[in-house]
Amino acid sequence: MRIAVVLISALVLIVPSFLAADTLPGELSDETFWRLVSDFSEESGSFRFEYMSNELQFQYVIPRLKENRKPGGVYLGVGPEQNFTYIAALQPKMAFIVDIRRQNLVEHLVYKAIFEMSTDRADFLSRLFSRNAPAGLSDKTPVRLLFQTFRGSQPNPELYRRNLQALKDHLMKVHRFPLSGEDQSSIDYIYRVFYEAANAFSYSGASYGGFGAVSYGDLMTATDQTGQARSYLASEENFQIVRQLHKKNLIVPVVGDFAGPKALRKAGQYIKEHGSTVAAFYTSNVEQYLFQQDDDWRKFLASVSTFPLDASSTFIRSSHFAYGDAQPRAQFNRGRFVQLLSPIREVTKAFNERKITNYEDVIQMSK
Repeated sequence: MRIAVVLISALVLIVPSFLAADTLPGELSDETFWRLVSDFSEESGSFRFEYMSNELQFQYVIPRLKENRKPGGVYLGVGPEQNFTYIAALQPKMAFIVDIRRQNLVEHLVYKAIFEMSTDRADFLSRLFSRNAPAGLSDKTPVRLLFQTFRGSQPNPELYRRNLQALKDHLMKVHRFPLSGEDQSSIDYIYRVFYEAANAFSYSGASYGGFGAVSYGDLMTATDQTGQARSYLASEENFQIVRQLHKKNLIVPVVGDFAGPKALRKAGQYIKEHGSTVAAFYTSNVEQYLFQQDDDWRKFLASVSTFPLDASSTFIRSSHFAYGDAQPRAQFNRGRFVQLLSPIREVTKAFNERKITNYEDVIQMSK
């Protein structure tokens, strides 16, 4: 009788785990992808738009992010291309990029088309910046040499016109995404900015094309604290990880306010319904602004509290401030952003226990 009780107890423990098996799709149809984009999105809001990151230390946290972690789960993020580097490092099964600006969604569609049409990193850079790929590059070319070699290639107006039409056709004729006239105009504008990015391949830190104070070359050739290059263009392997997710429609851009009622909650519900968890949530410095806007931070953390989480679910933050072990990094960075990590469960627990009242509280929980 005692043996039977033990067996029944074991089955009770096994069944919930079986029912919660990860059922995330291995690929989304074009129709399903666009339905998620549309159904999860909120109305576009206004905020200064940056076409690329300005966080040079964004790779510093990757070694810690990868510790004792297997690929899988779902990645959440905000903003443009920096997400691809974190995706390459974490190798999630799926990703949602949630940003208040529809222009960010459109930029991700531009990236999606270019990733899918490009065979390798050199082809990708050629299409992104409308420059002929120099001879002699291979999938083994170090990323710094890749960018140094491209510096001698000038923007090609004919290549620009041909690439622009090709990426529009890819989105609207191959995928059959119903892009509005406004979205198509945004594609024109965004792609023009990349075409005119005169210092895209430099390391001068000069501002260009509304991009900000660092160049694309600065970001892609940056390293972690040990000197290892980890950007999504640092290796052919990293590039192909992101490319394959795009080809399977598994990087889903969404228009959403972090304090809004739908986008984050819909993403969390989708992840939960498919028996998965949030692997990481890159928030950049958005939380800083949420704490400056009435109770927006409460709405945000209330939404995050509904996410399916495990012990490895992690916030990736960007801040000008840091405490504890992270403080020397902030001081060394001289006012620029420092990347910080924080277990999401610890933050939601503190929030639900009413131990969070200001932005400093969440930064103090970050390392």
